[in-house]
Amino acid sequence: MVVGIEIGEPSDCGSRDLMTQLSYFGGGARNTSPIGRGVRNISPSRQKVIKTKPRGLDEEIVSTKFAKSPQFDVQMEDDIWAMLPEDLLNEILARVPPFMIFRLRSVCKRWNSILQDNGFLKFHSQVPSHGPCLLTYWKNSQSQSPQCSVFSLPLKQWYKIPFTFLPQWAFWLVGSSGGLVCFSGLDGSTFRTLICNPLTQTCRILPSMHYNQQRQLTMVVDRKQRSFKIIAANDLYGDKSLPTEVYDSELNRWSVHQRMPAVNLCSSKMAFCDSRLYLETLSPLGLMMYRLDTGYWEHIPAKFPRSLLDGYLIAGTKKRLFLVGRVGLYSTLQSMRIWELDHAKVMWVEVTRMPPRYFRSLLRLSAERFECFGQDNLILFTSWNQGKGLLYDVDKKVWSWIAGCALQLYNSQVCFYEPRFDALVY
Repeated sequence: MVVGIEIGEPSDCGSRDLMTQLSYFGGGARNTSPIGRGVRNISPSRQKVIKTKPRGLDEEIVSTKFAKSPQFDVQMEDDIWAMLPEDLLNEILARVPPFMIFRLRSVCKRWNSILQDNGFLKFHSQVPSHGPCLLTYWKNSQSQSPQCSVFSLPLKQWYKIPFTFLPQWAFWLVGSSGGLVCFSGLDGSTFRTLICNPLTQTCRILPSMHYNQQRQLTMVVDRKQRSFKIIAANDLYGDKSLPTEVYDSELNRWSVHQRMPAVNLCSSKMAFCDSRLYLETLSPLGLMMYRLDTGYWEHIPAKFPRSLLDGYLIAGTKKRLFLVGRVGLYSTLQSMRIWELDHAKVMWVEVTRMPPRYFRSLLRLSAERFECFGQDNLILFTSWNQGKGLLYDVDKKVWSWIAGCALQLYNSQVCFYEPRFDALVY
């Protein structure tokens, strides 16, 4: 099932009358909306409730047996339902999963303009988050058009979101925070950055940095202040030591801060935790920490676990900082482990180990490369030769596989994503 989406407000880098489509990733989707489904008036004594989870939702499907007595449809009075108070309607719709809103917009003109309604956005900003999602981004090998698919962890379903509103130079997926997604790329010889909201199809190109160089970036969103900041550390490949630059959306400009001390970085991956940015370093051994409040760098002598082959820093909730990596010298002795930084003792404490059966399924070769991402104490593992990802819930201590066509592409980029209509790019 394909549902049309009308985009109300134009973006700075998109067309004004853009018509896009939102569809299930894969085949046609089943219409689960109660509207038009024809709910019949069945006697409670003849109902049998079967609880199923076809898409991760706790749903109740009512099944009935044929009865001799005639059944009558329930007639819904249009005059009554049409007079539903505006506030009550917005409060109900604000609790509908974001991806389902697009299907409901085709009901009437009133619902079609719901995304431009300030009352709806106000209620939407106050309800709990839909839950974490995985956003995969890649470019078509033939047309070079941007492609995006989102996997909803609560709904256990893939959705395809059009990304034609992005400029061609938006190549690198920086990350996501608070419903916004950040991209960077080379526009000719100029390194540019933009932020966007995939749900509202709006984006904004940020001003140029003081130093025109491909940079390592991370984005932080403050929902209470309705603002965001982007931190640009060293250059992308760690060859040049450049002054740290910070973009503030409230000031709409980049500010120059302290240059990172000369270090040998382990990886260009960064983790932002408790208003601090962390990077792994080989010499001196430990972590480089950038304090966003002061604008200064400092070194933390946290030694890495022995026999660590490759590692990633993952930011968790409540000031938790994780180190995820593969250890072992030989293929038969390798394993994947997760550590947490003890800030008081400045040492890594082991949290868990990946079960051997998952490790063998994820990495078939000892030298195979893997990627790791995290958000809200969720850690995702992906490898180039696998068409699936492995998710670990730190709080629940549960391992689970996530499959999908989007994870099978060798050039796809992945990050965690929180879908929100009220995330503004201004």
